[in-house]
Amino acid sequence: MLELLAAQPVLLLFLLVGAGTAIGHPKVRGVGLGAAAVLFLALAVGALGAANDVELHVPESYGTLGLTLFTFTVGIVSGASFFASLRKSLGLVAATVGVLGLGGVVAVVLGRVLGLDAATVAGAFAGALTNTPALAAAREAAGDDVAPTVAYAVTYVVGVLGMLVLAHLALRTRADDTDAPRPLVNRTVRVEVREEPTLRELLERHEGRITFSRVRHGEDRPVEAANLDDVLREGDMVTVVGEEDAVDAVTAELGHTSSHILQADRRYLDMRRVTVSNPAVAGLTIGELELARRFGATISRLRRGDVDIVATDELRLQPGDRVRVIAPRDTMPAISRYFGDSSRGFSDINPVVLGAGMALGVLLGMVSVPVAGGTFTLGAAMGTLLVGLVLGRVGRIGPLVTVMPFTAAQALSELGLLVFLAQAGTVAGGRVEQAFASGQWARVGLLGLVVTGLVGIALWVVMRRGFSVGGTTLSGIVAGAQTQPAVLAFANDRTGFDPRVALGYTLVYPAAMIAKIVAGTVLGGL
Repeated sequence: MLELLAAQPVLLLFLLVGAGTAIGHPKVRGVGLGAAAVLFLALAVGALGAANDVELHVPESYGTLGLTLFTFTVGIVSGASFFASLRKSLGLVAATVGVLGLGGVVAVVLGRVLGLDAATVAGAFAGALTNTPALAAAREAAGDDVAPTVAYAVTYVVGVLGMLVLAHLALRTRADDTDAPRPLVNRTVRVEVREEPTLRELLERHEGRITFSRVRHGEDRPVEAANLDDVLREGDMVTVVGEEDAVDAVTAELGHTSSHILQADRRYLDMRRVTVSNPAVAGLTIGELELARRFGATISRLRRGDVDIVATDELRLQPGDRVRVIAPRDTMPAISRYFGDSSRGFSDINPVVLGAGMALGVLLGMVSVPVAGGTFTLGAAMGTLLVGLVLGRVGRIGPLVTVMPFTAAQALSELGLLVFLAQAGTVAGGRVEQAFASGQWARVGLLGLVVTGLVGIALWVVMRRGFSVGGTTLSGIVAGAQTQPAVLAFANDRTGFDPRVALGYTLVYPAAMIAKIVAGTVLGGL
């Protein structure tokens, strides 16, 4: 059987994916390994093959394909929120790099105390933080392929398990998150003030946390779709949509909650959820649609995945989004045609952008960057993540939509991740016997345990105490700082793909990747 699997890598790959996912599915007290189980099964199978003199591994090119597919789609999905959050998160990113630097310093000091050479210390550091590009940099700087690789194999499992535990502990606190997206509410407000503000002024005053769906100017006037240029006068009624505390603030500012419910009056206006599937609409902002001018309509909220979002003019549409449109009844058929309203909006993988973006990312990853007297390459994973982030932020270039449906991107991301975990696990598992044959494996393991534990604890303290990061976002930051997809998969599985997990991951992943490669180069050259 082992020889058959060695001769049929595709068979081996999908057996690992299927069996590993089945093993990771059961949960004990709500906790399960999820996709991370594929990695541990692959480690065991690789070690079993090596023990029987059979080389079992999934080809490296498969792993590269899986990893780049994963990082590219994570970038596509997170691009808009990443750039919106980056400016106010620079301190958080710098703190992550500082924690990783501290881990490197401790690795050097403790490695010397334990009598380990520089090449072994560099490999142990890369394994404790589960970063293969850092291992490659350490091997090149040390001029030694064996010692760093053996140390990497010893500490790799410790690095994965340690950060899985940390992510689990972070997610146990998610009920107390203050950054959790709150449910959106509708409320009809009767205006009692005489200042006559416009809806646009109110929207700017509350920083896009609310929007308006319907308005009635006077008791005997029909209900109309809200237009941001509408002026509110005493006696008018307006429907406010947003998080409850923001809606409360607008209510107190304008007047009081009305006993009338404008959304219940459908004599003139109707409401419908419409799927964005028309390529001419996808990638545009809501403001660029000019729905008020075209159809006398407005969008009150948008559902992306399982999350409702307040519809603001700056919000960029993605294929597969479902928008709640309020419009005159007779224009609804035209509006449905305009948006497309097809189930294809959920499943179109946008192959032009997928192919061009992946190719551009791989090429970017081949670029050499000078550092510490040498050079390193960004790597395909880093390159595709950066390209994905940019494409997700841009939305469209001329007629070309540069994003893909959330559902399709999520499916591709999960497939790519499973393939990568299977490949990485078989390679590391095949080296386990060699690693434990070394007489210094216990000292190397201790070094890896200390580095993983120190970095994990420091991340927890800095993020929770210094930046008040919630448990859900922290689990993504832990995965990004560790540059470990298995930890991200675990957090996604536990949270049902909460977007805060992916945002935390993408915020710190690029800086963490660069910091580890630089550290691997420096440690290997000592």
